[in-house]
Amino acid sequence: MTVAESLDAAVAALRAGGVIAYPTEGVWGLGCDPDNDEAVAHLLRLKERDPAKGLILVAASIGQFAPWLEGLAPELHAPLITSWPGPNTWLVPHNGRTHALVRGGHDCVALRVSAHPGVAALCRAFGGPLVSTSANKANEPSAMSAAEVRSIFGDELDVVVEGELGGLDGPSTIRDLRSGRVLRA
Repeated sequence: MTVAESLDAAVAALRAGGVIAYPTEGVWGLGCDPDNDEAVAHLLRLKERDPAKGLILVAASIGQFAPWLEGLAPELHAPLITSWPGPNTWLVPHNGRTHALVRGGHDCVALRVSAHPGVAALCRAFGGPLVSTSANKANEPSAMSAAEVRSIFGDELDVVVEGELGGLDGPSTIRDLRSGRVLRA
């Protein structure tokens, strides 16, 4: 399957409520439509992840996050604008847009605009942000290749997108937008 065919298959799976795997900046990720509660619940079950932890959303541009950033104080936009696109995930105050399964037990939502060309292409083709969480079972190492993803999840995923990791040594940095505190380096 070519990269373009893989991308088309992934978008079709996402629109049908499926869960996909794809390479990101530093690790392989699992993704689904963040507005499809059944897809998000299925992804959480596959990972054996505690729903209270919440999930990250990834987008191709800051514009794709406009509904999530609506009502955000103007001074809080600067860190987002200066750090995106890139491996920087920000915990942004929840404005009522994010589904509870994505937010988990938090009053914020984790957002990242990816600099990875494959992730950006996937989000553009889908037409908006995706859930992005490491491709692994809870408390296990993240998958670093498509072969590892297939070994962990077998045929439980709808599509494994073709591509390569972006060269980082691990997952993105996570910071709280309100305080600037780093939660994951």
